[in-house]
Amino acid sequence: MSTNVETPSSSMDALKWLVTFALLSGAVVGNFVFEELSVLIRAVGIVAAIGAALATAAQTEKGRTFIAFAKEARIEVRKVVWPTRQETLHTTFIVMIATVVMALILWGLDGALFRIVGFLTGLEI
Repeated sequence: MSTNVETPSSSMDALKWLVTFALLSGAVVGNFVFEELSVLIRAVGIVAAIGAALATAAQTEKGRTFIAFAKEARIEVRKVVWPTRQETLHTTFIVMIATVVMALILWGLDGALFRIVGFLTGLEI
């Protein structure tokens, strides 16, 4: 088991996060301020602002940690043995049949208990 020692973030990280949030806020506000411009121009501006914000966030300690985690997750996903189409269909049908059987059992149990309670209390609805 590995132990991760968390290093305190530097003041530059705080500044980078401030720039990141300023860029994202600027994208939202700019979308409303420049409402008269075409949607294409606003979309390009928003994508550029989000890209700059992501690039800035990636330079922080938490950003580098996230990128390393994403790379490791991608490696693990490649190791997964995915089921074939036939296996997936068989499993789906088994689940559907089990669901229908359980629904019928619960419906019958509900009806039986409803009649028993009605008989015991004398309240037939």
